[in-house]
Amino acid sequence: MTTTSTAQPAIAPAFVRALNPLIRRLLRAGMPMGPNILLTVRGRRTGEPRTFPVGLFEVDGRRFVMGSFGETNWIRNLRASGEASVRAAGEDEPVRASELPAEVAAPILRRALARFLARPLMAPMLRGWYGVDASSTDADYLTRAREHPMFELTPLDGQEAGAGARPTHAHEGRAA
Repeated sequence: MTTTSTAQPAIAPAFVRALNPLIRRLLRAGMPMGPNILLTVRGRRTGEPRTFPVGLFEVDGRRFVMGSFGETNWIRNLRASGEASVRAAGEDEPVRASELPAEVAAPILRRALARFLARPLMAPMLRGWYGVDASSTDADYLTRAREHPMFELTPLDGQEAGAGARPTHAHEGRAA
């Protein structure tokens, strides 16, 4: 599913933008930080690599990333490139990124968030970011999936990897 928006990209909350440089350094050093990984994707206008900390969700052995704050620049870049590099536990892996339709993403979102919604410290944060809680319906998740683009990540072998998937960390992206 590819959509193009001419509206201004969404912007992450100020505290996220302030913490992203520290989180990026810690993740690059290999420090585990929950579901967070570094995602490097080529900028859609400049072609320069941009690196962001993002949450990686695993459901049934499949991996997904989602625009926690909506249609941010990294989402637009990933949509345009279709490839990225994931850095987790100190290892870089080139991946293909396929955007999911909201109808497919909604049940994945529900399953991915279920374990976090069960945690007393996480539930209020997720309620604020995604507008869902333990009592949310399938329709609620569908609404949120339309607001938070989701991509499935699948490995690229070395011969498939294109310009969007080469791990280069020369340029740090602005906060999500």
